[in-house]
Amino acid sequence: MTQATEGKALKKLAELDREEGGLPLLLRFYRDLLLVQREARRQVETTLPAPAGLDAAGVREQLRQGVPLLCFEDLDGYIETLQPVFASVREVFHAYPGLFGHLADGPADGHALNAEMVKAWFEGKPMPPSALNGASEATLRSMIQFTLKPLLAACAEALAPRIDPEQWRRRCCPVCGGAPDMAYLDTERGARWLLCSRCDFNWLFHRLQCPHCGTEDQSALAFFTDEKGLYRLHVCERCKCYLKTIDLRKTDNEVLLPLERLLTADMDRQALEEGYRLPV
Repeated sequence: MTQATEGKALKKLAELDREEGGLPLLLRFYRDLLLVQREARRQVETTLPAPAGLDAAGVREQLRQGVPLLCFEDLDGYIETLQPVFASVREVFHAYPGLFGHLADGPADGHALNAEMVKAWFEGKPMPPSALNGASEATLRSMIQFTLKPLLAACAEALAPRIDPEQWRRRCCPVCGGAPDMAYLDTERGARWLLCSRCDFNWLFHRLQCPHCGTEDQSALAFFTDEKGLYRLHVCERCKCYLKTIDLRKTDNEVLLPLERLLTADMDRQALEEGYRLPV
């Protein structure tokens, strides 16, 4: 999410707050996190990590080989800088027991973010048990993701001009390797673009393929839509995963994709109730 998008999202939330006489719990939580992330983004803007030794040609070659541009080592040196961000994110989570229940103070080692935790999150491996200290693994992963989001989003914005969208049609993000958690169909040709759950980078992907398991078996793929055809819930019977999609051809209003994650939370609930999941 760019700084401009952050500002627009906060403005939209303020408008909803006035119009509705208050925000739902989930949107209040997101607004508070967004304020933390906006301040964190300002702190990391001037010291962005970049893949060592990769010029424009190096970026093209790495993507041609199917390797995302960022690895854990690119982020390791920023963990100490992000300690205050992690503390602020944890405070926001503590302020919403209605969403997350009672949480312990945090990791056992001084309530700090550490390289072992970040590496486990980045590589999709189990969290070290000592880091949980009363929080579920899912909650801790969410805390780390919200902490790293400003850094990763800034990296994605910096690297975007060097990425050819026609060169990468894989199931993970070309910037950070994250999985998609939303998609949109563009207004020009109805092409499908995936939205990274980690850094908010958008990349092109095939319309008739599951973005989670890669199957092209059309008998396993389906989608459900609303009356206006604006929103689609794509599901895969092969991997039992789902993906929310918004068709930009169906609206003239500006769409803020990161905010749509929350505004379409009812679609997540419906998918989960039907036995589908989001592997992020």
